[in-house]
Amino acid sequence: MPIYEYECSLCNFRFDRRQRFTDEPVAICPKCQGKARRVLHSIPIIFKGSGFYITDSRKGGAVGEVGKGGAGKKKRKGKQE
Repeated sequence: MPIYEYECSLCNFRFDRRQRFTDEPVAICPKCQGKARRVLHSIPIIFKGSGFYITDSRKGGAVGEVGKGGAGKKKRKGKQE
């Protein structure tokens, strides 16, 4: 069961409650009977491993390859170098 943090809007008292996902959020402060609200926190991102590369999520083909038929290449008209 997760632990949720609440804060009272009147007295700024912070308290924790261990609740199920299906339980109703706490609406009343246990200290002054004021209105309580749930405090939201950002979730940290943890990167593990040797790194992330553009080739990790692609299947087949080389990096920079646009596709069959050379859609990414332009042909020049006129004299050749």
